[in-house]
Amino acid sequence: MKLFNIIAMLITLSALFGYLNHRFIKLPTTIGIMLISVLMSLGLVALGRIGPFGLGIEEHWEEIVKSIDFNQTLLVGMLGFLLFAGAFHINLNELLKHKWEIAAFATIGVVLSTFLVGTITYFVLSLLHLKIRFVYCMLFGALISPTDPIAVLGIMKKAGAPKSLEIKISGESLFNDGIGVVVFIVMLDIAMGGRDISAGEISLLFLEEALGGAVLGLMLGWIAYLILKSMDNYTVEILVTLSLVTGGYALASAVHTSGPIAIVIAGLLIGNHGRELAMSEKTRENIDTFWELIDEILNAILFVLIGIELIVVPISIHHLMAGLIAIPVAILSRFISIGIPGSLFNLMKRFSGQSLKLMTWGGLRGGISVALALSLPVGAERDIILTMTYTVVVFSILVQGLTIRYLFKPGASPAG
Repeated sequence: MKLFNIIAMLITLSALFGYLNHRFIKLPTTIGIMLISVLMSLGLVALGRIGPFGLGIEEHWEEIVKSIDFNQTLLVGMLGFLLFAGAFHINLNELLKHKWEIAAFATIGVVLSTFLVGTITYFVLSLLHLKIRFVYCMLFGALISPTDPIAVLGIMKKAGAPKSLEIKISGESLFNDGIGVVVFIVMLDIAMGGRDISAGEISLLFLEEALGGAVLGLMLGWIAYLILKSMDNYTVEILVTLSLVTGGYALASAVHTSGPIAIVIAGLLIGNHGRELAMSEKTRENIDTFWELIDEILNAILFVLIGIELIVVPISIHHLMAGLIAIPVAILSRFISIGIPGSLFNLMKRFSGQSLKLMTWGGLRGGISVALALSLPVGAERDIILTMTYTVVVFSILVQGLTIRYLFKPGASPAG
């Protein structure tokens, strides 16, 4: 299917589903769009199961969906824009107030959750007589442990979260995907049977990806800041921010550092110092509106993509059972992996039980987890992991995303 036709289809479906949600369902836009997309995919699958009456529609739709490289579309095409838009609107001073909690959750929390999810999943799948190597269970742990910044940022803004908690959850989600991807790369290298990887190599890979990405983002953000400060033309300044995202992400990939982390750092710099010191009021208004629109439009398209990917998920009854069990496993692991570092901050009166509950339920999984699962080599183990991943992601967005606002009681203010 030609690229233009794919883009046209996704935008048309996003507009149609957005209209249907706005007129009839009235859920938060991204959740409503994904729900309609999932229901459409289930309907097409059901239609394809009724023999000659299906008219080959399921096969035709499956062919269309398979022509979309979800992994490349999200991780290379859309992620940079979405991360920049999210980081652009986060208050850096508020973020720095919680830097140690965010750092602990994004590092210790992700690694601990990866181990917990992987270990529990291995024993659960053994009980279901689904044979899968332990390293593949750890791969599942690595891809499902990071919270998705796209899903989290989109829903937190509308959930009425206390500001301090919103900053913690949003800040963690912006940074922990970089850690999760590094862990995923290491586990994938082991799973492919190449060689043993030493602790030194893992540390070097982490420094190259995470620290290298942060330094690159700081450098590119500072250059963009100087350019913005030297002019007052909002059209050109918007182009500068676009070039920062596209060129910065491409450069990060070329020098083997983390593109997501580079763009987050650049977005924080431009969204704070850039907005305050390098832009006129007119430019600020236009650039805010532009990136808010980019954020909303790409989020809508992404959630359509997540919904229609259901049609290519190889579901069997055993795989579905594994997926349903993976939901409480992921939530429990999230609770423990946030609770352990959180308990250290609780000793300093900076973290409460209410915060733990909200961060556990508000730790949404999304498109990044699906994209990583789809990047696995084709085989039986990939099918199991893809089904489990998709089940957790759908539950996370539709159930946790819809109910998280009910945990925020009016007047409540969880501790820092």
